[in-house]
Amino acid sequence: MKFLKHISILIFILTASIGSAQVKFEAKVSKQRLGINERLRVDFVMNKDGDNFNPPNFVGFTIIGGPNQSVQNSWVNGVRSYSKTYSYFIAPKKRGHFSIAQATITIDDEVYKTSSIKIEVTAAVDKPKDPNDPNYIASENIHLVAEVSKANPYLNEAITVVYKLYVALNTGVDNFREIDSPRYNDFWSQNIDTQGQKVQRGTYQGKEYQFLVYKKVVLYPQKTGKLNIEPLSLNVSVRVPTSRRDIFGSRLTTRVDRTISAGKKTINVKALPEAGKPVDFTGAVGDFKFNVATSKTELDASESFQIKVGVRGNGNLKLFNLPKISLPSSLEVYEPEHNENVRTNLSGMHGDISDSYTVVPQFKGKYPIPSISFSYFDLNTKSYKRLSSDEIIIDVVNGPSSTEVSNDNTTGLNNTKQRVVLNNDQFAFIKTKTNFTNIKQSYFFKTNLFWNLLLLPFLVIPLAIVIRKKKVDRAADVYGNKIRKADKLAKKYLGSAKKSLGKKEAFYIALEKALHNYLKAKLHIETNDLSKDRVIKFLSERQVEEGVIKDFVSIIENCELARYTPITTVTMQADYEKAAKTISLIDKQAR
Repeated sequence: MKFLKHISILIFILTASIGSAQVKFEAKVSKQRLGINERLRVDFVMNKDGDNFNPPNFVGFTIIGGPNQSVQNSWVNGVRSYSKTYSYFIAPKKRGHFSIAQATITIDDEVYKTSSIKIEVTAAVDKPKDPNDPNYIASENIHLVAEVSKANPYLNEAITVVYKLYVALNTGVDNFREIDSPRYNDFWSQNIDTQGQKVQRGTYQGKEYQFLVYKKVVLYPQKTGKLNIEPLSLNVSVRVPTSRRDIFGSRLTTRVDRTISAGKKTINVKALPEAGKPVDFTGAVGDFKFNVATSKTELDASESFQIKVGVRGNGNLKLFNLPKISLPSSLEVYEPEHNENVRTNLSGMHGDISDSYTVVPQFKGKYPIPSISFSYFDLNTKSYKRLSSDEIIIDVVNGPSSTEVSNDNTTGLNNTKQRVVLNNDQFAFIKTKTNFTNIKQSYFFKTNLFWNLLLLPFLVIPLAIVIRKKKVDRAADVYGNKIRKADKLAKKYLGSAKKSLGKKEAFYIALEKALHNYLKAKLHIETNDLSKDRVIKFLSERQVEEGVIKDFVSIIENCELARYTPITTVTMQADYEKAAKTISLIDKQAR
């Protein structure tokens, strides 16, 4: 019994030691639900060192830090504990539900995998403020503001939302991109072009800023009650001042990537009044003029004329139906052709819409086109208005009368069948004599075309020899080929920029896009990876010389800064030539 007791204790100790030696490899996240303006930390933790660590792709996120390694060793009561962690810091690209996929590692010749983790990304959220955090300093120096023109409009009344990017005077913006766009549910929306907007000076919350109008949108609410305008979010690279100074006493800056949001806006949409609403009201809201016109008032039967029913003015021109015309049955009417000539600016839609009917009278006579009316809600007087057209008389001068046609039809019903009488000239149209001529048969053999095709190969052989010799000589011309290849690359990627020389903003936008497209094609990377540090890293890994990398980065920086500084055509030409030369050198050096 004593022996069995000792055996049981030994088995228990061995089981405990085996259990304590079990390999663990797991993924942990700082949170599973975060706003689009927040960051997520992902840790891959193992209790035993391994090899060939393979992280997931982080689909839907951008890696902004990592991988960072940390190792912990500790001894407690003679028992060793070991932990190794790979940490990543990632930022969401858009809202939605995502999954952190499995990571793998090899420990003791066996592959271990983590479990996938579900992540939900919501709209931007308020973050706690830390005065010592560079992100907090950036948040105090840069703001995205949505200005709504009216908080309580009527149904189908135009309102505008203007998004302004405010930047403190001592702060610079290197780049910004839209990462979350409002969907404007329950609104008819139209974006207004903001190309060519200039940086302006203004105040925000009592402090002087420089600002840029980033986006303008015209909205027509399609529902009543409280409607939400979703927030717009941008990812911005900000340069903020620090407490450090250089040897000349100038304050140094640091770069911070920050996600800013304009915040959600709520408006209260009022219903149109029921009192006095016309029966024929179809939803027109604004200030309009109504007109009905015809292309002719006098014509013959079977001729056509047009009736145009049109509305002109300011309001929701694309969001209501025009009234229909009612005509006598003796006028044949075709489906109308709808035309719109509408422009949209910050005050809403302007222009005209019309329905054009094609009408064909069948009989002569006078036909009245009765008056029709159009109703709309006038925002100026807060009341309904009705506009009516005049009656138009169409005079069909020549053609059969409806009475004659009716009599002819009646007579035709009483007619009896008559016997057909034949005559001797019924086949007179058939010719009985011909004037055929003999056709001389021709042969291809020994013709001029025959001899030309026969001798052509002998003439082509010397030409082919000459072309081949020139091709070999060209292939041997290493320097010339490099020049031609560089010109081909420049033409392929920089053609659009060259066409825009002299137009500062268009040129530098095209130049920056060309450089990004070249990197994407050459290095097989996505646009989200085209930050300055990652570009340097990618090019260095491809063994591109440091000087060439610096030239490339400086061109990118020039593209970003040139939009806000005066630039001459000479400078643009120099930047173009430098870009062409740099692309050629990268293409030659990249492995």
